[in-house]
Order: sequence, then C-alpha cells, then structure tokens
Amino acid sequence: MASDGYLPRVADGILDAHLGVMGAVLIEGVKGCGKTETARQRASSEVLLETDVNAERRAWLDPRLILDGATPRLLDEWQRVPRVWDAVRRAVDDRRRPGQFILTGSATPDDSVQRHSGAGRFAVVEMRTMTLAEQRAVTPVVSVAGLLTGVSPEPVNCLVEFRDYLNHLIVGGWPYLVGASEASARVFLDGYLDMIVEHDIDDVSGATRNPRLVRRFLQAYAQLTAHPANLGTILRRTHDDVDPEMVGPSRYAATDYLDALRRMRIVDEVPAWDPSVRSSKRLTATPKRHLGDVSLAVSLLGLGPERMLSDLNTTGYLFESLVAHELKVYAVAAKAQVFHYREMDGRLEVDYILEDRTGDWVGVEVKLGEHEVEKAAHALLALADRIPRPPQALAVVTATSMAYTRDDGVQVIPLGCLGP
Repeated sequence: MASDGYLPRVADGILDAHLGVMGAVLIEGVKGCGKTETARQRASSEVLLETDVNAERRAWLDPRLILDGATPRLLDEWQRVPRVWDAVRRAVDDRRRPGQFILTGSATPDDSVQRHSGAGRFAVVEMRTMTLAEQRAVTPVVSVAGLLTGVSPEPVNCLVEFRDYLNHLIVGGWPYLVGASEASARVFLDGYLDMIVEHDIDDVSGATRNPRLVRRFLQAYAQLTAHPANLGTILRRTHDDVDPEMVGPSRYAATDYLDALRRMRIVDEVPAWDPSVRSSKRLTATPKRHLGDVSLAVSLLGLGPERMLSDLNTTGYLFESLVAHELKVYAVAAKAQVFHYREMDGRLEVDYILEDRTGDWVGVEVKLGEHEVEKAAHALLALADRIPRPPQALAVVTATSMAYTRDDGVQVIPLGCLGP
C-alpha cells in the first residue's frame, strides 16, 4: 500500500497556478483518484462534507456557516449540498482576493440543480487516477508537451517489461493501491464496483436502479473499451444470446445510466476530432469509450495476467486505454485536448489526436508490439496528408523496449518512456 508520504501529481502545478489568480478552484475527478489529498497539500483549513455529518447539516441550513476559516479553505465533496456553489461564488465576489476556496467533487450535480455560472470566479482542474510516472513506476524521458512543440526525443531504452504493463492494467492508478498486489487490487476494485452499482448510481441519478442491469451495462461498456461504439452497440452487448432471460436494460434506462456514470467520471470518453481535411471524407462523431481507470474494465471482464496473455486482441484495447489515460493527464498540463479520428467508411482511423489551443496537433497510434509499427506509421502518415496544417509529431506508443525515430519521421515511443 502507499506510504503516508504524498506523491506529487501533475495537477499540483495546475492547481497552484489557478489559486494564484482565481478566487476558487474546483477539482473534479472520479472518486478515489486523490482529489482530497491533492487539495489538502494547499489548503489551510477544511470541511469534509462526506464524512462530517454536522458540517453537512450546517451547510443545508445555510452554506455560509461553513465558509469561514483559514484560506485556501477546502470544501470536500461540495455537491452533497449544491447550494454551497452559489455561497462560494458570492463570498469570492465579496472578498475580491485569489485563492479563497478549493472545492472537490466526484460527481457533477444534474441539470435540475439551479446554480449561477462560476465564470470569472472558479477555475476547474480535471484529475484522473495516477499515471505511471506519478506512481514512480517509470522514468519518463519523452515529454508530451515537447511533442506538441515539435521536440524530437533521442533514442533510449525502456526498462519496463510487458508483464509490468499487465500488472498496471490490473492494479490501475488508484493512489490507495500504489505498490499493492494484484490480489489486493481485485478486492479493492470488487468493492469499488459494488458501491457504484448498488449505491452511488442511485444517489447521483436520483432514482433506484436495478443493480444487475447496471452491472450488465458496465460489463458491456468494458467489452467495448477503446472502441468508438454508439449506445445501441453497447446495449446489444448487454443481451445474452445463450440465456434469453438475461435481458439487458432498456435504451431509456441505459441513457440514464450513462448520464449518471459520466457525472461520476466512471466513464471517460474521448470525443471525435473534426479537423479541416483536404478530402471529402465524412468523419464519425461517436466517442471512443473508456472507463475512468482501465483497471475497472479489467475487473469487470474478470481478467488476470494469463487470460490477458491468451487474448492479446483484448489486451491490446486495454493497453490502448491505459495509453489514453496517460495522454489525457499530460494533455491537460500542456493545455491540449485529446481526440480520436475515424472516417465513416472505416478506411482510415488514428487512435488519438492531441491538439492545443493554437491548432498544433500530434497524431498517436497505439500498438502492443514492434511488428505492428509499420501499419501504424502508414496510418499516421496518411492522416498527415489529409490535414492542411502539418503535425508537430507523429508517434506510435508501444509496449516495446526502445524509443527511436524512424526514417519517415514517425517516432516510436514505449509507454514507459512517456511523461508530461
């Protein structure tokens, strides 16, 4: 298990920058990703609404009763009392000083909750579970921010072995599980998923859900990890052809499940890229499906190392999900976004596109082995021919042991070499 020492996060620097300018900062992310501990490194006082019953009661009576204290003041799981948002907004207006509040939330209130815009008062920091670099599991030598500015990394060996990646797929990036065994991770994740299925989704959606159908939906979602699948495709996976009585949820119910899971950050989709292309190709608008941590998908699918080795096709998609997670964390730090590219006719797709605010972009393909690099490089170069603005970099992220640049300029980067 993790020691008492705090492991620095990519979000630390982002949080510091916002606290120096904005009156309040909201940290959002899936439950258990480390939001509270990160906020506590900066907070001078705190109110933990999820564990302090009296504080929650005071907040329901009048949210101003929990705002006084040394600043920055942490208001943890603020969404339990949605009125806190407007009270903080008014306090920020009255005080006119930066760094007054840090709010954390593992679920976003639904649209029925009326609250004023936080524009000009709140900054938002996205947090996800820990990257391999944050866990100190790898030594990053290739920077995502560098790729976005056209920096070409030097050749280097990566010491991370394939079985290490399998371990990371099983254990995930949960701060509580840093250094934990795969057996401990399975116990943790079983309990985590049970809580989502049996309790949390009811609390967030405001209705009683059938736990069996919610779990069935999540398992179908996990089967489509790293696929650009629409809701109908997911629903078809929830029906059991062998046992006709195992009927999945209705489309109406599944839409509600997906909304609640999005607001809990249990699902973490990658939207489709819509660039200006030279050809007349129509592009898909379907997002790529990912869970908030790839270990959730592994747990839902009941996979261990041996089963993953015997089904490398599924393992390839899970590895891609791990890469997508790392890219999303590092892209936020580089003020960029992550997309995927797929043409409607399916003739060309590129796993991930990183694009910053200026329009500079990097194309990324994900492959397990060296034998797949040639095909991936071909797809990247074909995409570069379609986009008027040339890429800052084209990269194939792999589970292999050597980082290098090919003669055609495509970079091959082991995931274990990648960092912010």
